[in-house]
Amino acid sequence: MNETPYHVHLVSDATGETLTSVMRACLVQFDGVPIIQHRWWLVRTQGQVDRLMEGIGRHPGLVVFTMVDPAIRQALEERCRELGVPVLSLLDPVMEALARLSHSKAHRQPGLQHTLDEGYFDRIDAMQFTLALDDGQALDRLSEADVVVVGVSRTSKTPTCMFLANKGIRAANVPLVPEIDPPQVLLDLKGPLVVGLTRDPRSLSDIRRNRLRIMNEERDTTYADLEAVEREVTAARRLYTRMGWLVIDVTRRSIEEVAATIMQRLAMMRGETGL
Repeated sequence: MNETPYHVHLVSDATGETLTSVMRACLVQFDGVPIIQHRWWLVRTQGQVDRLMEGIGRHPGLVVFTMVDPAIRQALEERCRELGVPVLSLLDPVMEALARLSHSKAHRQPGLQHTLDEGYFDRIDAMQFTLALDDGQALDRLSEADVVVVGVSRTSKTPTCMFLANKGIRAANVPLVPEIDPPQVLLDLKGPLVVGLTRDPRSLSDIRRNRLRIMNEERDTTYADLEAVEREVTAARRLYTRMGWLVIDVTRRSIEEVAATIMQRLAMMRGETGL
């Protein structure tokens, strides 16, 4: 296998989130291919184009950009052609298709997706809500949630809720504790979507054991004991079935996949056609 690295330059007139996500999705399909990423964010002036071209000149390679300002992107494309490096606009195919569909023109204004609009403040509100109702806190506000995530310890409840909050979804989570009945307010809940997370007991036992090791917790405990974990998981699943809650096995799913499943079900509840 060729060990010489390939250089890829990611150029954005905003925060680069779109480029970063797309590149991450693409690179996992090229396992073992050595790629060095160079990130150039908030490129909005000719002077910034000059500086990034110096970097591209030192490490020639594929240039992928999401710049929308016509003058700045033209300067970038012309300079790349002069250097003989390939250059690709990530947004053009979709924007052109939307323009044809809607018979309208794009604004071509950098950073519009990050403006302080209503959606932005919804996300901030959701994040504050999720932090306030993390790990069974403020149960009296549970009915205000869009989604309530339930599960035994170490089933990724908090990271899932934080991901949902970043999408503007008010998510709360309630832990299931052995030998303790679930809070009645949870069992009586009517409005929010309730989701029960579960995990393979052996995998969960390993995760808990590693957690104890990291915390230097050496006392005798059933927290990571496989038989005890199996009983916890079984009891949790019986509760989910009895309550008719959506059940998601997180054993082989990423946080993003779990959240996507929840958002899809939430959209169906709300009568929406998409996420």
